[in-house]
Amino acid sequence: MSTTNTQKTSGAFIAASWIALGVGMAGFIIGLWRSEMLLSEKGYYFTVLMYGLFAAVSVQKSVRDRLEGIPVTAIYYGISWFSTILAIVLLVVGLWNATLLPSEKGFYAFAFLLGIFGAIAVQKNTRDMQIFESGSSFSKPSDQ
Repeated sequence: MSTTNTQKTSGAFIAASWIALGVGMAGFIIGLWRSEMLLSEKGYYFTVLMYGLFAAVSVQKSVRDRLEGIPVTAIYYGISWFSTILAIVLLVVGLWNATLLPSEKGFYAFAFLLGIFGAIAVQKNTRDMQIFESGSSFSKPSDQ
């Protein structure tokens, strides 16, 4: 079975993906910068954001690799999913226990989720463009 990307990703979707990533990250980071949290709290939330972005990209890559027949170890696949879920749980626990207004908690939650979505979409678009520009297609390895 062959998976071929024959269409070029639209410029609008690429732009929307980068904007989602940029707005999510910038909003979250500017919110931290301007907050009156302790430096250790700011560091916690910044680390959770970076960990979440990296984990989401790892999930996207490992899921896509598996769909294209590229070997992905079960441990890496599992750790990618675990890390993504853990980053979300760490954010939820942190916000639940934070002494912030509910509107601030919501702001951080939505900025985080927008950044995660943007990171996944940017990773997908980057990979799609590389495949499109190389003119190659991926197919599952056959048993020969």
